[in-house]
Amino acid sequence: MTKKLSPPATAHVDSPWDDAPVTPQEIIEVAEAVAGVIPKSISNAEYDMDGLMTDFPTAKELERFVFDETGVVLNLKGRANKLKYQTAMDVLNGVEVDPKFIGSDNPYIDRTELIPVEDLKPVPDRDRHLPEPSQLQNIFVSNVIPHTDFEARMQDKKISVYFRKYKSGEISYEIVGPIDQRPHGVKLDKFGRERPEVIKWVDPRSGEQTIVRNDGTLTPQGRKLRGLMQSFKVNNSNQWDTWIDREFISLGGDGVTDVWDLSK
Repeated sequence: MTKKLSPPATAHVDSPWDDAPVTPQEIIEVAEAVAGVIPKSISNAEYDMDGLMTDFPTAKELERFVFDETGVVLNLKGRANKLKYQTAMDVLNGVEVDPKFIGSDNPYIDRTELIPVEDLKPVPDRDRHLPEPSQLQNIFVSNVIPHTDFEARMQDKKISVYFRKYKSGEISYEIVGPIDQRPHGVKLDKFGRERPEVIKWVDPRSGEQTIVRNDGTLTPQGRKLRGLMQSFKVNNSNQWDTWIDREFISLGGDGVTDVWDLSK
């Protein structure tokens, strides 16, 4: 009698052709990999604090490295050590940092080697005795008046002056420029080269000032300016009488077509 044998219940034969059972978690991981999703356990950080502290022991070196890598200018000098390196690491790793740590000057520029520039002074106030600008009658611009600065005047430089006449008779002048820079003093830099100690402004701006008052009298500066402008000839007259102290006759409506009607 032949006895039919069957494999033990625990026996299992692996086949290269059979699909292995797949768990739900494996399905999720495959789907995320296909979609380009990086598991949260993997970090993108390429920099750490120990590395930064070892390679860049000073704030200037650290600022320069961050600038080279990211183009971001940081202001780290004087900050607490941990805060300084944490801020740099955040920028390097693409993390947004507080705007107060963002600087404006290129970290490779040494301010001690820069030539200081004198502050530009504000324009002097307009003469309070002048009429409102809305009362302007005519304006004349001259670019041929000698410069107010002695050195510039010796170089035959000129200034731009606005002459204004108002309906009530006042006349004013205003120097509007040009504004230039001039080196002042000499010192040696760290390479032994001569350079200016400071850059100063040559600023002739005057604000609007009075030449002729409302009673017809001239200011001291006004007398000189009127004499100068009268020396510039225009045909049989001069620039003062022709272009500055002008008399305007207002014609309107029927007055243009009938200049002989004195009743209007």
